[in-house]
Amino acid sequence: MVNAKADAGVYKNTKTRVKTDAVKLGKKTNSKLNTKVILCGVQLDNPIIPASGTFGYGYEFAEFYDINCLGSLSFKGTTREARFGNPTPRIAECESGMINAIGLQNPGIDAVINAELPKLREVFSKPIMANISGFSVEEYAYIAERLDEEEQVEWLEVNISCPNVRGGGMVFGTDSKAAVKVTKAIKAVTTKPVIVKLSPNVTDITEIAKAVEGAGADGVSLINTLIGMRIDLNTKQPIIANTMGGFSGPAVFPIALRMVYQVYEAVKIPIVGIGGVSRAEDVIEMMLAGATAVQIGTANLINPFASKEIVENLLNIMEKYKIKDLKEIIGGAH
Repeated sequence: MVNAKADAGVYKNTKTRVKTDAVKLGKKTNSKLNTKVILCGVQLDNPIIPASGTFGYGYEFAEFYDINCLGSLSFKGTTREARFGNPTPRIAECESGMINAIGLQNPGIDAVINAELPKLREVFSKPIMANISGFSVEEYAYIAERLDEEEQVEWLEVNISCPNVRGGGMVFGTDSKAAVKVTKAIKAVTTKPVIVKLSPNVTDITEIAKAVEGAGADGVSLINTLIGMRIDLNTKQPIIANTMGGFSGPAVFPIALRMVYQVYEAVKIPIVGIGGVSRAEDVIEMMLAGATAVQIGTANLINPFASKEIVENLLNIMEKYKIKDLKEIIGGAH
């Protein structure tokens, strides 16, 4: 078994020595421009975070480039037990995005702690975001408690777009009372900041945001995928075996931006903006709407260098629009 505490010590000793591509780039272009942001008390070199489910456990992308240029990363959604996921086919392409019904395929929390995180520590020296999922309040709490001992895990991102099997199958994120129960249960077992990932498939997303804030959430990330489907004209049947899935990609960006804007006015906790972000300009828009950090999702599946290219172009866009410090534009559109 891997010695998690020994590995954590290695992380602690090396994390302050890493010079990211973003920092190097800043010295070459304009060192007066500041890309640093603070998320729940933790400083990031830049606000770019690959979204859960689109970046594996991080080390896979390290084969393409030095992932230390990123602000952080949110690794693949993790459940208590290993999951094979939904039957195939489970991905359908769309003109401006994609639909997926992967079904939280992952090796389970034991394998993540003992195998996946040690591999990530070898190539990434910054704090990471752990995305956790569950089908009961107890499962969420169990995973959160296990990850509380992992030093490199700085934030817990709680995916509440899962069906509550003990609550009749209603998705946690569409019921404010269920969302509150999950948030309180996790806060009771962890010392790490809890960022609740909100579902857009609700009448009023601000209601859920205010509910989890009241339950102690340290931040929220939004949006998760919208519900969509495609039909094969040859078979006259849904393309995805599950019939419906999560719609993501550039087409959802205006919706995500609108929801980030609304939630910023409703809560006081930090927001991580997600949804259709594919350019550095989109990052700036998200931050003006109220996001402190911004996740890149589907773009990583189209282009494995997407997050790196956004980081590299961020300073150019800041210079173009006369932005000297990213922290100063958060919520600037309000």
